[in-house]
Amino acid sequence: MLIEYVMGDFSQNGIVSTLHDFGTKSTTEIEKDLLNFSKERKMELILPCLYSELDGSALTNIIDQISKTKYLNHVIIGLDKASESQAKKAWKFFKKINLPFTILWNDGPKLKKLDSELKKKNLAPNQMGKGRNVWYCIGMCIARDTARSVALHDCDIKTYDRRMLAKLFYPVVNPLFNFEFCKGYYPRIANNKMNGRVARLLVGPLLTALEKTIGQSDYLNFMKSFKYPLAGEFSFRRNVLPELRISSDWGIEVGILSEMQRSFSPNNICQVDLADAYDHKHQDLSIDDETKGLSKMSIDIIKTFIKKLATQGNSFSRETFRSLKATYYRSALDLIDIYRSDAAMNGLKFDSHKEEEAVELFAVNIMKAGEAFYINPMDTPFIPTWSRVKSAIPDFLVRLNEAVSEDNKKFI
Repeated sequence: MLIEYVMGDFSQNGIVSTLHDFGTKSTTEIEKDLLNFSKERKMELILPCLYSELDGSALTNIIDQISKTKYLNHVIIGLDKASESQAKKAWKFFKKINLPFTILWNDGPKLKKLDSELKKKNLAPNQMGKGRNVWYCIGMCIARDTARSVALHDCDIKTYDRRMLAKLFYPVVNPLFNFEFCKGYYPRIANNKMNGRVARLLVGPLLTALEKTIGQSDYLNFMKSFKYPLAGEFSFRRNVLPELRISSDWGIEVGILSEMQRSFSPNNICQVDLADAYDHKHQDLSIDDETKGLSKMSIDIIKTFIKKLATQGNSFSRETFRSLKATYYRSALDLIDIYRSDAAMNGLKFDSHKEEEAVELFAVNIMKAGEAFYINPMDTPFIPTWSRVKSAIPDFLVRLNEAVSEDNKKFI
């Protein structure tokens, strides 16, 4: 039997504000505030999804929960990997949301034609995936020019509740707050065990190792302030979007945080406690294939950190990467001991072998990411900003809006 407690964590341990959930304000009260704010500050939600997620229970529940809200102005859905017949089913599926919505059929002929136009000017995302999907959805949000605040979350959250969405929006919508960006956080616990291996066993100890090998920096202090830097839940004030650089690979979450650190004071950034428990679709470790699963994710994340630090004047030699790997490995092993104790204290299962197996893979991937950096130092993981696209093709966003609207009229 799971016993629920109101958390007593008041800590402010980093340079960004942490907004806790003490359980003292009901969902109804939060939503009432948001409904009042929405009269002057319209809110839009971005949902990047794969067609395959329509068959899962997670997205069905997400849509059911969102349909109960009254403060949202519009929902923008990015649909990937869908044929025309599947797209038709998707429009029918999302009607259950009971809110105005727009679907970007990313595999449809109209949007593929626009993407080809961007490719000719080297402005298109260079690979498929969540980053590309999110980027086009943000473009659509800018083209609509209606929302004052925008939130984004994944479509595979098994433990989704509408309270999560309300808390995600609140910091960037409340006119008394000065936050331009909000990041969600939560414990990754499900099926009586700890999850979130990449955050726990890669990002945390890697940041510690980077401090030890290249020295402290404002950037590393900023990144260490986040309780769960790989959370896929964000909210922004609209003015952030035109200049936002989105990563096209698995480094999207780290990339967005890096952009916020570059563009804003820590006083304008916060993280919010979204849930007591969180679970979503899990990736395989993929030890034997670095192009898949957590192996690819870890390489992309490490490369994002390296390139960000390189832009700040840090030098990385092969000796640096060897030191980084060794320092990371020791820090990660120490953390495994801590997590083992934490799991035992909370009655959770803990597999030390699998934990160390993940750490060994991530250590190897530090060297792989470093070698990729040497082979192609000019490679950029970021998609151009929408401001740059607008400068190169002034009417592009207008035509994107028209193409998406034509698809929606056809299928609705």
